[in-house]
Amino acid sequence: MARACAICGKPVAPRRENRSFPFCSDRCRLVDLAKWLGEAYRIPGGRAGDGAGDARPQGPEEDDA
Repeated sequence: MARACAICGKPVAPRRENRSFPFCSDRCRLVDLAKWLGEAYRIPGGRAGDGAGDARPQGPEEDDA
């Protein structure tokens, strides 16, 4: 079964023949990267600005003593 490009739907050549795998071309690979950088793709989870992951754990040299 041939794999289809997630961006344009064209058939994708195997990894050993295609440096842009899992996309059909460099163009589609860059379109996908632009979507990630432009935040078009989102990973479900916490809400933005809920503070989760904002605080850095303090090491011994950073104690407020």
